[in-house]
Amino acid sequence: MGVISNGTTLLDAGAIDSGVPTGSMTLIKTLTASSSGTLSFVNGASNVVLDGTYKQYVFKFIDIHTASSANLEFNATTNGSDFNITKTSNAFYAGHREDASGAAIGYSGVDEAQATGFQQITTGDNVAIDNDSSIVGTLDIFNPSDTTFVKHFRSTTTFMGIDGSVRSSNSGYVAGYFNTTSALTGFQFKIRSGNIDSGIIKLYGIK
Repeated sequence: MGVISNGTTLLDAGAIDSGVPTGSMTLIKTLTASSSGTLSFVNGASNVVLDGTYKQYVFKFIDIHTASSANLEFNATTNGSDFNITKTSNAFYAGHREDASGAAIGYSGVDEAQATGFQQITTGDNVAIDNDSSIVGTLDIFNPSDTTFVKHFRSTTTFMGIDGSVRSSNSGYVAGYFNTTSALTGFQFKIRSGNIDSGIIKLYGIK
């Protein structure tokens, strides 16, 4: 049915399916880790689309299990091979131990200041490697193919951490921008030390 306000038709029935942008998510690519050193999404490779087709891209992390107690991080490329783009970011975390102690929220020292290294996106404690532990979350990339503005990103992750010998729940929040007006053509994910033992990363485009 249509949308009518004060007797004026704003949207005809069927218009939602007739090319009007609706903000729908389109699955572009799924990568599954198996003792993987890196997982990379590069425009034009293996049917990956990372260009002006979409103004926003979303990565979903599903049950990322690490082989070592190290954090998930990412970087971008403009040429498809060198993942070393200058970035500035901010980061904070919230956490709570399993024994009901140590509830905290605060600044995380993983922010970057005009640095080219990989950006850590799990913040707070180190990632636990228990068999039942994993990382889940989302990373948004905004208009990566634009050649006028810097490229903003934001991420939210949740994972089982380890604070000394006590397991904890951690939520990490990281946001920032890649300080380049060149089009970003790919993104790479890895663990700071060791491999991604298992897990899935999905890439979506948003109209």
